Amino acid sequence: MNTPTSPSILQLKSHALSLFNTGITAADPYLAVQSCLSVEDQQLKLLLNSDDKTLYRTENWSKVHLIAFGKAACAMIKAAQEMIPAHLRSGIAIAVTNDENGTAIDGIEVISASHPLPDDRGLKAAIKCADYASLAQKNELVLVLISGGGSALIPYPVDSISLPDKITTTQLLLASGTTIQQINCVRKHLSQLKGGGLARLAAPADLHALILSDVLDDDLSAIASGPTVADATTFGDAINIIKAYSLWNKIPLSVQKHLELGLHGQALETPKPGEPVFANTTHTLIGSNALSLKAVFKAAQALGYHTIIYNKQLCGEAKQVAETWAQDAKQCLENAIDKPLALLAGGETTVTLTGNGRGGRNQEMALAFAIAAEKHELDNNWIFLSGGTDGRDGPTDAAGGITDSNTLKRIRNAGLDPLAMLNNNDSYTALKNSNDLIMTGATGTNVADLQILLIYPHS
Repeated sequence: MNTPTSPSILQLKSHALSLFNTGITAADPYLAVQSCLSVEDQQLKLLLNSDDKTLYRTENWSKVHLIAFGKAACAMIKAAQEMIPAHLRSGIAIAVTNDENGTAIDGIEVISASHPLPDDRGLKAAIKCADYASLAQKNELVLVLISGGGSALIPYPVDSISLPDKITTTQLLLASGTTIQQINCVRKHLSQLKGGGLARLAAPADLHALILSDVLDDDLSAIASGPTVADATTFGDAINIIKAYSLWNKIPLSVQKHLELGLHGQALETPKPGEPVFANTTHTLIGSNALSLKAVFKAAQALGYHTIIYNKQLCGEAKQVAETWAQDAKQCLENAIDKPLALLAGGETTVTLTGNGRGGRNQEMALAFAIAAEKHELDNNWIFLSGGTDGRDGPTDAAGGITDSNTLKRIRNAGLDPLAMLNNNDSYTALKNSNDLIMTGATGTNVADLQILLIYPHS
């Protein structure tokens, strides 16, 4: 079979960006919410499973209270408001989101707060969410709309811990290579809302959550730290995580004291599976990384690529994952693949900070892949994209990075050493100088990260 003529890097880049946008579009929160709500006999119906259009929940609710938080909060609450009959709206409707995604909506109290580290605006918003949930009565519905970023956007530490102390603890965890599940375990045990706390406050009202997942395995207890979901973790688990990363003597004393009190049964534990507080609580998963990855797969096939899902739940240290992927890509090509190849992944890697540069896990992975591709002599025309579907990678204004076989040359021509930049966790500066940053702005959704590797075999 004749190998197709290799396209230019610019053509490959255009394909990769198009595929990334396909994945973002597949996680549109507005459409996802509307597809799960309907009205029959002037009463709201809630789709319980997005894959089963026949399974609904409905009651004779007298009021519906709307609470939304996360990066997709505005789009989600706007969709819900439009679907709920006017006579059921309680007048309580609050959306808490990050600054980039905040937008005014008639009839909705929209509060912008900080992400990924919480701030006082988020604390005030969290207190309002707690107060609103507590107002709900029996035979009323609290409809909670949850998306990624909610953990940071509604910080409500227990009374004995200040917000700065909780922020310090979160910063230490984020910088130590902990997984999102580990971070959430700790945060749940410092919070009044996370780990089922919001469901506890809403009882005895009915509660239903529409959830846009940004975590691997779509673990509902991990998304926004599971404010409406039972928590199987304990104070002991939280302490073990902190000690495993040698952080116990670095976290504030107030956090140490609270966790130790909890360990000995002297502080309120998070509500566990089977507790009565969850008797009237249900959930619907309305979007996820897996659904976006599926859409990208179909689109890559339509473009003529031999398409392979490299990993559905990509995790691990970004630099190490990138090097392994470069080696695997070279092996694929050596197995006589003679069509253009697309290797796709979704998930969320981690970064252990050792330098003082700027960047995020996606930019670091994109730069690391370019370095690994040179090291392992992947000399085909290739494009590697790693991007956050929310449009923001770490503490930067970039969504991620998109590198190619000429990236390192462009970085060196700018007078920079790519490996030194990577070791200093300064992928943002490196990719900015090679013009390889992905700049989407806030997308209004968040279903973790997507990775796209496009390679043409040699002509």
